[in-house]
Amino acid sequence: MEEPEVTKMKEHKNDKEYVIEAVSKRGKLLEFACEEFRDNEEIVTKALENDGEALEFASDRLKGNKEIILLAIKTAPWTACYASNRLKDDKEVMMASIKTYGQTLYYASEDLRDDEEVVRAAVSNKGLIIKYASFRLRDNIEIAKIAIEQDKRAYNYLSQRLKDNEEIKALISD
Repeated sequence: MEEPEVTKMKEHKNDKEYVIEAVSKRGKLLEFACEEFRDNEEIVTKALENDGEALEFASDRLKGNKEIILLAIKTAPWTACYASNRLKDDKEVMMASIKTYGQTLYYASEDLRDDEEVVRAAVSNKGLIIKYASFRLRDNIEIAKIAIEQDKRAYNYLSQRLKDNEEIKALISD
């Protein structure tokens, strides 16, 4: 049985005032708005102010809008995965997510996976995510230490040189 809010939204999906009111109270109702409204910056902003996860239902065009993505990330950092490829290469956007949700490194561009500041921030809160860092940074002892302190399993994704390093071995035997 469909929720009454969903049924009503489907019935009024082309009524701009109704849609604005509905997504202001429950952002994910954006899913049932007409395509035109899922591409409307005002409506999508209202939805994201209520629930950043509503980004999933925004148009591809708006997923390429930096302000829209940053708004979603404020309350739902994982939604950076919906960002356009151009924004997945935007350090400010990725850092906004990675600082609290290290898993976002998985979606970051290759260039950002090779950026020390980005990778350091990611492994600080999700050590295991080092497996998505560039090979160069998986050979960086400082980043390796941070990752292992956060999650000892990060050791498995380090370069062989670091796996053989006595300082690193000591960290995993604690």
